[in-house]
Amino acid sequence: MSLLIRYLIASILLWSCVAHAEPVAPLDFAAAVQALNADNFTAKEQAIAALAALGDERTRVVLIAFQEGNLQYRKADGKVVLVREVAEGYQLTDPIGETDLGVVGKRDVKKITINNALRRVLREAIARLSLTSKRADVRLTAVGELTGNLDVAAVTLLERARATEQDAEIIAAIDTALALNAVNSATPSVRLEAVAALQGSLLPAVRNRLNSVAEGDADAAVKQAAARAVKSIETKLERYALAETVFFGLSLGSVLLLAAIGLAITFGVMGVINMAHGELIMLGAYTTYLVQQAMPQYLEYSMLVAVPAAFLVAGAFGIAIERGVIRFLYGRPLETLLATFGISLVLQQLVRTTISAQNVTVSNPAWMSGSWQINAALSLTYNRLYIVIFTLLVFAALLLLLKKSALGLHVRAVAQNRSMARAMGIRTEWVDALTFGLGSGIAGVAGVALSQLTNVGPNMGQAYIIDSFMVVVFGGVGNLWGALVGAFSLGVVNKFLEPYSGAVLAKILVLVFIILFIQKRPRGLFPQKGRAAES
Repeated sequence: MSLLIRYLIASILLWSCVAHAEPVAPLDFAAAVQALNADNFTAKEQAIAALAALGDERTRVVLIAFQEGNLQYRKADGKVVLVREVAEGYQLTDPIGETDLGVVGKRDVKKITINNALRRVLREAIARLSLTSKRADVRLTAVGELTGNLDVAAVTLLERARATEQDAEIIAAIDTALALNAVNSATPSVRLEAVAALQGSLLPAVRNRLNSVAEGDADAAVKQAAARAVKSIETKLERYALAETVFFGLSLGSVLLLAAIGLAITFGVMGVINMAHGELIMLGAYTTYLVQQAMPQYLEYSMLVAVPAAFLVAGAFGIAIERGVIRFLYGRPLETLLATFGISLVLQQLVRTTISAQNVTVSNPAWMSGSWQINAALSLTYNRLYIVIFTLLVFAALLLLLKKSALGLHVRAVAQNRSMARAMGIRTEWVDALTFGLGSGIAGVAGVALSQLTNVGPNMGQAYIIDSFMVVVFGGVGNLWGALVGAFSLGVVNKFLEPYSGAVLAKILVLVFIILFIQKRPRGLFPQKGRAAES
């Protein structure tokens, strides 16, 4: 009897405790992050679910870091931190307040353990968070990642996202992913509809899957539809490959134009074959390097400083060369050629002595990095795109200078008839100096552009001096429009020949073409009028 009484009393007390107990509060963000460092994987999975349910913008960053092994804990106090490897060890960041926690040694932190089951949970949670992100680019990236691994969970997530998505591009990407999954259906009519939906896609995964269907599907109608879809995709790919080749040719032509336009001016006005022109390009590239070294914390703005700085530095060297050497050699082209070749060697050695004999690294600002992804088959790199635009702006500015300014009027007068220009009171010696400085300054600007595409070293100018002369001769000596047409033509032709003949043989073929061309038109596409033509 006493045992029964004690049991009843214990039951009443237990019911009283449960009835009056506070409900268990869900984990907040900080507690859920800390719970990721639990002793067992079940608790970690629950912490991931709690984080995903919070809808916090920081959750995705934490889960991606966990997936990639960059979520660790400090051994001293067990605090969960984000880590980034640096030279001294690890740079720590607080995932809750996103504050800097300083640098510690690699032995002061330890990676939070993870297994394959937890990786699957993480992948699904990250995909779900990405698909519901406010940023369209994040959602589009998530669709692309899920398309590469279409399991049952991924298809379910995509179907849910499709019901609420408003962005047309993302809807199209989701439809492509679902159609890829539908190609595996056991029903021929479903597969046929999926093939029709995939016909316009340029994704490599779509093309590979359609190839497989065209080769091995059991239904003849599906096989034929897949073969037609593959043919349509291949036609589109060929067109985009052609567009990409033209773009690369135009970017090469832009570099050739910047390198040759200064040479065209000096050669057309002064009749000087400047073999140091490549070294003036090199000086512009090294000026870009020195500007970046002087302002490392403002790398994004370095190009805005480097362009005028390179123009002034190369222009100053050009004026010094003209005043110090070339003005004594007018009318003696062979001696001018030899003198400027000697100057080129001096400038190369000057750079080796004062800066470095090795190549130096010039960084691309963030706004010039990456590429503009037009579609799955065509992307245009930003550095080349900006260089094409920049080259056209320089060309337009130079054209306005020569057509609308007093200096341009004097330059054109001296180019057409030096004796008459001198008789009219034009100081031809100063026109020569300023013209040489202008051409040299543009060569320096070309060096800025080249520093974003190739290695910067003492010999970099030598690679472009021959191409520059080919552009000038082909377009017409001293004619800016001839330089423009010649540079872009040679650049595009080079890029079309390279896949078939190789880079070296392509240049040889272009050179042979120019030799044959000048046999018919010795003065180029756009012959210069006046003194240059007569001489």
